[in-house]
Amino acid sequence: MTSIGAVFANAKEPREVAAGDTIFAEGETGHEMFGVISGAVELRKGDHTVRVLEPGETFGEMAIVSDAPRSLSAIATESSQLAVIDERTFLFLVHETPMFAIQVMRSLAERVREHDAL
Repeated sequence: MTSIGAVFANAKEPREVAAGDTIFAEGETGHEMFGVISGAVELRKGDHTVRVLEPGETFGEMAIVSDAPRSLSAIATESSQLAVIDERTFLFLVHETPMFAIQVMRSLAERVREHDAL
């Protein structure tokens, strides 16, 4: 089984973000999801930290499957490298690495449960 981290490590054009950079803000429209290659990213609802993501984890998945505004903000908590995944890349990864889709769905389900607990 291919790990999700290995999929991200081969990203064509990873995005570098500095500690404190906002990757996206709650309420924005998005068309990309992200995978953490290195560093850490904090997901926030208002001023409340929902979760801190580490390498191998995904975020922003709902932008790929829904046109709704972002439900959380994502802020780099340290210098980070991110894999940027648009819809076309997402569909390619799902086709080439079916476990990618399962891992993304698990991540999304866990995040929805955490969000509901707020």
